Amino acid sequence: MSSRMMWALAAVMMTGCAAKGKTGTPVTVFVTDTETTAISTAVIRHPDEAERHRVNSVDGSWTEEVLYMPDGSEIVFRPGEMLVLEISAPGYETQVIQYQVRRRKNEFNVQLVRHDFDDEAIEEPMMSFGRDNPRDLGGGGPAN
Repeated sequence: MSSRMMWALAAVMMTGCAAKGKTGTPVTVFVTDTETTAISTAVIRHPDEAERHRVNSVDGSWTEEVLYMPDGSEIVFRPGEMLVLEISAPGYETQVIQYQVRRRKNEFNVQLVRHDFDDEAIEEPMMSFGRDNPRDLGGGGPAN
């Protein structure tokens, strides 16, 4: 390989590395419950996106600067744009939020409210059919 080709290859590689990570403005979402405890099972997604993004299981945070849509397009987070996110977790009410991206310090907290499930109110339904007969529990020994 000639030295000119090596320099061209090195320039292409350096340019590609410099652009990586500079696609958009990072946005960080912290998902907590009403007692400000991190919800480790929460997921975040854009309403038009098919993929769900899990939060960090330790602190409940999620950081991203670009989202990839199913049709191949990208939503790049740029200052001044309105960002719509759907945050959900098992046992909590789902929230859809709108956030306007700023130049710096794009960190915000979303509190999810826990569902109140009343398990005692659920009764097992009685389903009777005309051909059902009660089982005879008495008499008889082992079958011969």
